[in-house]
Amino acid sequence: MAHAAIAKRQRAATQPGAASTTEGELRAHVEQLERRLRKGDEQRRAMRHIMSDLSEFNKRLTNQRKAMLHILADYEDDRRRLARQTERLDNSRRALLHLLQDSQTDKLHLEASRKAMIHIMGDLRETTAVMQRRELELREKQEQLVQAGKLATLGELTTGVAHELNNPLNNTALFELGATDQGRTVGELRHALQQVRKATEIISHLRTFGRAAPASREPTSLRQVIERALFLLQEQFRLREVEVTLDLGPEELVVLGNPIQLEQVFINLLTNARDAVADAPRKAIRISGAVVAGAVEVAVADTGHGILPELEQRIFDPFFTTKEVGKGTGLGLSITYGIIKEHGGTISVVSPLGEGAAFLIHLPLAA
Repeated sequence: MAHAAIAKRQRAATQPGAASTTEGELRAHVEQLERRLRKGDEQRRAMRHIMSDLSEFNKRLTNQRKAMLHILADYEDDRRRLARQTERLDNSRRALLHLLQDSQTDKLHLEASRKAMIHIMGDLRETTAVMQRRELELREKQEQLVQAGKLATLGELTTGVAHELNNPLNNTALFELGATDQGRTVGELRHALQQVRKATEIISHLRTFGRAAPASREPTSLRQVIERALFLLQEQFRLREVEVTLDLGPEELVVLGNPIQLEQVFINLLTNARDAVADAPRKAIRISGAVVAGAVEVAVADTGHGILPELEQRIFDPFFTTKEVGKGTGLGLSITYGIIKEHGGTISVVSPLGEGAAFLIHLPLAA
């Protein structure tokens, strides 16, 4: 067939006027091939850029995880050293008690006992100073771990609100500056300004949440904390068709705490609930709260598949997760547990198999 086509072109080229026609067709064909090659090169360059960005992002995630593992390892080493120092302090105290008993029963050894007591008191002072220093180091490591978990959560939130930020930008881009209808122009301008204010509010909230939380405590409204967490996650719930119900009762739920840390607690719980109902027949999350016996009780319940009984005792362990590789760090519930403990409260989970899970939080009511 190829030889026949070539022969046909040769015969056509021998005819008058055919040479120019064949040359034009070949030139058009060559130009078309060149355009396809240029388009293919552009697509390959774009794919290389995309793959390079993905590779860089994966490297950053890997480095963050390694950093978090190092922090946790240092945290565990400090805990073991603190336990040894505590044991040494207990031994010194017991030795001191024995010396006091001996000094009461045997006055001949009183001077030697006094010297031994002086040495023991020196050891006690040194041990106390070491313990205070270790406690400070432990607190710093814990704050670093909390901040690392917050940055991981912030990365996921940034991905989730990208669509919500694009909507104000797209609506602003659609504004027609050349419209002749003044009323329509004013309406579009107001709508564009509303969208810009919404985007600015989202970005400002993300920046506030991403800052390291101060150690101070202040009277904090849990209703406002939960509403701020829902504000960051509302677009994700809408896109996933998750029904969220908030029922905190008529009383004001005020606790003495850190608003940024408490917001991180509810963002972690709501994110877990969102993932738990992903493939459930009914996707619903309920947040309820009340004041009971001088304490604030808040429950975050979902309609997912629940938690296996053998896993309920491990879900608050650092880096423990039931999610697939790359879809969770295992720090969310561990950090949540630590923050609630620091606020003088408790957190537990109730999960009848097949009926979803409910996380129960108890916090002291602020005076």
